[in-house]
Amino acid sequence: MTKTALSAQLASWIDSHFDEEVGFLQKIVRIPTDTPPGNNAPHADAVAELITAWGWQAEKHPVPAATVKDYGMESITNLIVRRKYAGDGPTLALNAHGDVVPPGEGWSKQPYGGEIENGRIYGRATTVSKGDFATYIFAVRALEALGVPLKGALELHFTYDEEFGGLLGPAWLLENGLSKPDLVIGPGFSYNVVTAHNACLQFEVTVHGKATHGSMPETGHDALQAATKVLQAIYAKLPELKKISSAIPGITHPTMIVGRIDGGTNTNVVPGKVVLKMDRRMIPEEDPVAVEAEVRAMIAAAVDGLPGIRVEIKRLLLARALRPLPGHEKLLASVQANALAVLGEAIPANGSALYTDARLYGEHGIPVVLYGAGPRTLMESNAKQADENLALDDLRKATKVIAMTLLDFLAA
Repeated sequence: MTKTALSAQLASWIDSHFDEEVGFLQKIVRIPTDTPPGNNAPHADAVAELITAWGWQAEKHPVPAATVKDYGMESITNLIVRRKYAGDGPTLALNAHGDVVPPGEGWSKQPYGGEIENGRIYGRATTVSKGDFATYIFAVRALEALGVPLKGALELHFTYDEEFGGLLGPAWLLENGLSKPDLVIGPGFSYNVVTAHNACLQFEVTVHGKATHGSMPETGHDALQAATKVLQAIYAKLPELKKISSAIPGITHPTMIVGRIDGGTNTNVVPGKVVLKMDRRMIPEEDPVAVEAEVRAMIAAAVDGLPGIRVEIKRLLLARALRPLPGHEKLLASVQANALAVLGEAIPANGSALYTDARLYGEHGIPVVLYGAGPRTLMESNAKQADENLALDDLRKATKVIAMTLLDFLAA
């Protein structure tokens, strides 16, 4: 049977099971996985139970409780679903993460309601990335429903640590020898394929001074005044960062922000301690070691010579860039060809200013591309914002594209 005929069968199966796919997505969206606090094992347990309806079994790989607690989360159970086929061939993994940022305010729908309105499903993680739990599972089911000989293996990796950096998600699976796929597809959007993304450094900067009564400020050392010097140094650097450009389409220039400030004890007390949490995004061409040294030197120089002031700089995260690896071009070509057939338009390959835990596969030498259910741009879906949503038509089309891509690699 020709690829065209098999692709038509895949599409037909997905269409006839689409209500079931949407219902599955509703069920997994309705189980909160706010991270923090990161109590995510119950969601993994529920997913593992749901897939038994198709005769599948999910391996549960709980991360030790003490490790999770030290990391700042409450529970993590990562899942691997292995589908081994008769012939020799590649092992292709599909990875999506179930942990999410907390809903926040401003929702017009229930954040964990999974409501459907005007052809869209609403809820936290419908787009990033519980939507791709459904995309990948139903693509695999469609492939197996063809009844044709298959080779190699498929693995579904459902992990629960992307929002904290992935070190107890994909990295934990890989470093513990639980998986070593040949190729990986991770979550993305329907109208482009991501082959590279930015790196990220995050720091906690603690400015120490000496608290004193507000009526006698000269008897203390104001940590907030010193922290203001640090803030000024950070924001003065932004015009220079905008002049550094990436050669990768979709990636522009480095960025730097302060995302959180905590400090002080009361209105009438000179602040004795202020904590800044900052984020420095790096384009793939930058060297993280050099960037970190530069940021540390910039902060130290900002408070140098201020009496009674001491600064501690703690690195919270180093997420390295995702770069194309040899072998990714085969995945890319397959996804693009199948997307053209399903969407009726050519989709570009580009980079992303975000960072993802897909980079961790790349750090282990495994070629990765990102593709899944979603809109043309992140902002269209309200991903990680109020009223996050996913167009059901994009879910349907992405499932077809992934199923056809799996056929390209695994048909015997």
